[in-house]
Formats: sequence, C-alpha cells, structure tokens
Amino acid sequence: MKRFNGFFLFLLLLASILEGHQIRISASQAKRMGEKIWQNESGQSIAGLTAWNEGEEFASVGIGHFIWFPQSATTPPFKETFPELVAFFQKNQVPLPDWLSPKQACPWNERQAFYQAFESEKMEDLRELLENTVDLQIYFMVERLKRSLPLLLANLDQAEQKKIRFQFQRLCQSSAGLYALLDYINFKGEGVLESESYQGEGWGLRHVLLQMKGKGPGAVAEFAQCAKAVLAKRVQNAPPHRNEVRWLKGWYNRLDTYPAFS
Repeated sequence: MKRFNGFFLFLLLLASILEGHQIRISASQAKRMGEKIWQNESGQSIAGLTAWNEGEEFASVGIGHFIWFPQSATTPPFKETFPELVAFFQKNQVPLPDWLSPKQACPWNERQAFYQAFESEKMEDLRELLENTVDLQIYFMVERLKRSLPLLLANLDQAEQKKIRFQFQRLCQSSAGLYALLDYINFKGEGVLESESYQGEGWGLRHVLLQMKGKGPGAVAEFAQCAKAVLAKRVQNAPPHRNEVRWLKGWYNRLDTYPAFS
C-alpha cells in the first residue's frame, strides 16, 4: 500500500461545535495531538497500532486504539469506533487493503488468535494503513467531537445542558483543552450509552463535564481532576472479575498529560 499523502491539512476548521464558536487547529497542533494520543495509547510504537488488551473482548487499533469487535461478539458493552474510521478513510479516498471495509468485523475472534496472526499480511497491511494516516485519524477524532455535543446534551435538564455547554466552551479556549476533549472522548466515550455504565453510573465525557464547577482559568487541570474522580468511581462499581484497578494508575498518568500539553 502506498503512503497516503493526499489529506494534509494546513488548517482544520470546526464550525458550530458551539453556536457562534469555532475551533481552529494548525497543522503543527494536529501533529502534536496525534503523536501525543498515539503515545498515550501505545508508547507511539508501530506494533501498538494493533493491540488486544488482556481481559478485553475486542481489538484496539489505530493511534487512538479504536474499538473493533470480532464477529463472535454478541452483546458488545462499548461503542465500536474502528468501522467508523474505516468509513471515514473511504470518504477521503484513502486506499484500503482489499479485505478491509466498514462492514468488516475484526478477523480474529479472540486475543490469542490475534497475536498468533500478529506478523501476518493482514496485520501488516493494517499497521501500514494506520501509520500512514495519523493526521487523518486526528481529523476523524475532531469530527467525532464536533458531532458529540448534541449527544452530550440529549435527555438532560436545562441546567445540566447549560453547564455542559459552558464547560465545553471553556475547554475549547486552549489547545490543551481541545487535546483533553479529543483524547478523553476517544479514551472513554461520550457517556451517553446505558451499556457504558456500571451500576447505573457512567464515565464518559458527559459525566466529567457535569462534575466541573469552575468559571475562569484552570479548566484543563479541573477537567483532569474531575476525570480522575469519575474513573475512580468506575473502578469501584466495576464487576470484580474485570479487576479494573490494575488500569487506574495508567489512566491517571494519561489524564496528567492534559494540563501539561502545550
């Protein structure tokens, strides 16, 4: 597969994330965000572009470890995102391996089979595609963020909607805040699916924004602290067999990168 060079953005413009509000990302900012999110997920390693975490029922692929379920998944608990990325690639005329399409389930049904095929032609095709489309993956994440606000506001009372709008816009005032929004929504989702909750409590972007109370500077640091509280509650509520406490330190380290981003 030839390296894809046709989608290089000097300026990404997101109009109407909020009424009357625009977000602009320079090419250099997009590159830094892409590298940082890749670093967060897999240490920015090529091998880490195709992963299947121990204890999970799905593959995690791309710089943002987008979720990809095998055909054998019957009642997936989390939102699948990799097929959406593949559709986005198609829309932007990215050459895909012949076997890959938005309707293609993960070809490996479980973690052992995935790693047995780690050096296969299919897996190498996949890593090459993902290595060569870092900028486009960031643009996909920006588009997902753009679509997220109506979802975040749905089924909330007026006061909650006002809080989410305010805190969302507060974070959008800086590149660090935008990075935090992009990374967290990719990391833990919008927080609007009932299936993405334990004991009736979710952990997505909506839940973090609703925890925030500040009005001035310090939005990104506050976001990170609220996210830590939300994820600690997730671990507390999780089914014991998932042993999610093993991930908490890594999650906290990731959140600490938000206020440090520049």
